[in-house]
Order: sequence, then structure tokens, then C-alpha cells
Amino acid sequence: MVEPRDPHGQDYLPGMMPPRGGSLRRRGIYLLPNLFTTAALFAGFYAIVQAMNGRFGESAIAIFIAGLLDGLDGRVARLTRTQSEFGAEYDSLSDMVSFGAAPALVLYEWALKDLGRFGWIAAFVYCAGAALRLARFNIMIDVVDKRYFQGLPSPAAAALVAGFVWLAHDNKIPLDAYGLQWVAAFVALYGGLTMVSNVPFYSFKDVNFRKSVPFWAMLLIVLGFVLVSSDPPIVLFLLFCAYGLSGYVMWALGKRTRPRP
Repeated sequence: MVEPRDPHGQDYLPGMMPPRGGSLRRRGIYLLPNLFTTAALFAGFYAIVQAMNGRFGESAIAIFIAGLLDGLDGRVARLTRTQSEFGAEYDSLSDMVSFGAAPALVLYEWALKDLGRFGWIAAFVYCAGAALRLARFNIMIDVVDKRYFQGLPSPAAAALVAGFVWLAHDNKIPLDAYGLQWVAAFVALYGGLTMVSNVPFYSFKDVNFRKSVPFWAMLLIVLGFVLVSSDPPIVLFLLFCAYGLSGYVMWALGKRTRPRP
């Protein structure tokens, strides 16, 4: 029996018929998008190794690089028509390392291990939150509103943790100053719990990058690059702090404007 194929010649999983338009993912393994996924996985692993060696600045930068690469692999797969079931599963496992285990372990090695039991519990809450967030995302990817994420996306939570570590390490703020260890524990708990919440976060997936934009929009993009390059640790941390709070602001405003029965 010949397995069903779509007009573009892609194979489908045994026992499954292709939907109209042939949108089911392919079974093959494609090199280009998986190269980006592997690079993101390496960056997450590198962050853990550098944290074990006490190089926390490099760890934080590696997590940001993993986030950048993670944003590229899916777009490359769609542009080159190389989406596959393998790529989707591989990307999810890579995300768990880069945005779940790596930020939790970096934060633990940097600040939380001196808090004893509470420190590793806070790190585990973050790690478990990332795992649950990714599992929920995988099973609800076809039923949720594409414009919003349900809960804080794991790359943004990882960037929040990495930005906090990078900011404190770059400015040489001692851990015993300003209760920094307890702030780190709060960041871990906030990130972990917000990832598994039902709070909506804007996904930017409805932004059309192929659409023409006015000249002032390009000026804003240039100014954004200049602002980030002026002091990356501070600017990136504040940027992801704002995004990490934006979901609660949207949720509160939506609840306030919702008509009463």
C-alpha cells in the first residue's frame, strides 16, 4: 500500500490522510532548520558549563544567543518548506535545555545555592514551570489564539533570568547587597509560575514583516539597536521585565473592561 502524499511530494505518518492543502508535517529530517536548533541547544549547554566554571556573564549571553537561534529555526523551516515532526520534537527538547534547565542551573550556581533548601526549590519551580509550559504549548498549538501566548513563553522567562544575572554580574553587585539572593529567588519563582499561568502575552505573530512601513518606523528600529548597544545588560533586562509584566497588565485591563452580567 502506498502511503499518502501531498502535492509537494511529502510523506505522511502511517494511517493518516493528508488534510486539504497538505498541511501535515513531514516525517523527514532536514538539515538547515535543525542546524539552528542544534546551535541553540549547544548555547544552552554552554551556559550550564560556564556557570559551573563561575563565568556567569558568559552564561547569560549564551542564553540570549539560544533565544535568538530558537526564534530563527522555525522561521527558516517555514521559509524553506522543511517543517517536520522531528524538527518540532527536537526544538521542544532543545528549548527545555536552553530555557528550562540552563537558566535554573545558572541562577542556582550564581545566587540560590547559598539559600539552602529554599534556593534549590526556587530553581526547581522555574525548571518544572518551563517543562509544563512546553508540554502545554505542544498539545494546544492548534487550538489557542495565535496572537497571544498562554502564560509567559519560556524564551522570555529565560531572558528575564539571564538578564538579571548579566546585569548584576556586569555591574559587580555583590550577592549580599540589597538582598540580591532573595531577589534572584523571586525572579525564579515569578518566571516559573508565570509560565504555567493562563495570563495572555502578546506573541507578535500577527506582525507582517513583508508589509511596507513608513520611514519613521525604520528610524525607531535604528534607535532601538543604538539603545540596546549602549548598555545591553540594563536595556535587555528592562525590556524583558516590561514584557514579563505586560501580560498581567493586559489581563487586568481586560478584566476591568469586561461587561458585568
